[in-house]
Amino acid sequence: MDDVILETALAVPRYARGKVRDMYDLGEHLLIVTTDRISAFDVVLPMGIPAKGRVLNQLSAFWFRRIGHLIPNHLIATDVTAYPAELQNDRELLAGRSMLVHKAERIDAECVVRGYLAGSGWRDYVRTGEVCGHALPPGLQESVELPEPIFTPATKAETGHDENISRAELASSIGTELAAQLEAESIAIYEFGRAEAQKAGLIVADTKFEFGLYEGELMLIDEAFTPDSSRYWDTDVYAPGRPQPSYDKEFVREWLRQSGWNMEPPAPMLPDDIVQKTSEKYLEALHRVTAIPQTH
Repeated sequence: MDDVILETALAVPRYARGKVRDMYDLGEHLLIVTTDRISAFDVVLPMGIPAKGRVLNQLSAFWFRRIGHLIPNHLIATDVTAYPAELQNDRELLAGRSMLVHKAERIDAECVVRGYLAGSGWRDYVRTGEVCGHALPPGLQESVELPEPIFTPATKAETGHDENISRAELASSIGTELAAQLEAESIAIYEFGRAEAQKAGLIVADTKFEFGLYEGELMLIDEAFTPDSSRYWDTDVYAPGRPQPSYDKEFVREWLRQSGWNMEPPAPMLPDDIVQKTSEKYLEALHRVTAIPQTH
């Protein structure tokens, strides 16, 4: 089992620190290092999940290469030998959990696409008959496939909780044309990824993307179709009308819901068995997804 990496310190300037990723400034480019930190309910937990960072990094790299024909993305290289000389002393740390990327100007929005009625979308539907302003037919079951994928943006919070916003609010904050482009690109990427995942017997129930502007053009950044950003289900056990087993941190969320925690920092320590099960789910997702045959 991998050593758990919660913090990194490299011989180059720190650019930013996210909930999971540490970013370093290389001038024209950035280095993104994916740690084993885990967040739930937008709070970073005090322990890590073994192998998680490598899984997220390798899955994002897989999907960035797979969807490059749809939209440019920020990936330049994952081979540590191609990194600048000042990073070579950290080759062992960086191998498998880092990527060299273009430095795009991030658009402050989470671009969520939902193809199935699950999670907070299901809870909204039960309460209001809508999901983030999208009116849906009455009588739908939990986990059912939606008539068509819906775009449900959210704020991008550095700390605290992301919040769902309407498409009109997104357009007001970033402009109507850019908001429409984000929606169209997000749905197109989701539909492609969902079709590809089906080849491995997986359902992508929902996902989120982040975008930036690079040399005036829209670019996909951050991560793509990872268990942190996407809800993966197994087609063999999928059945509407109930929650579905998923390849993500659902073990963590469920334990936290039952722990009595108030969902505000600090988060409690997780039991060893929950950590182990979560690590195994991430690794299984990596193995399932990267076995998808190359057809493009």
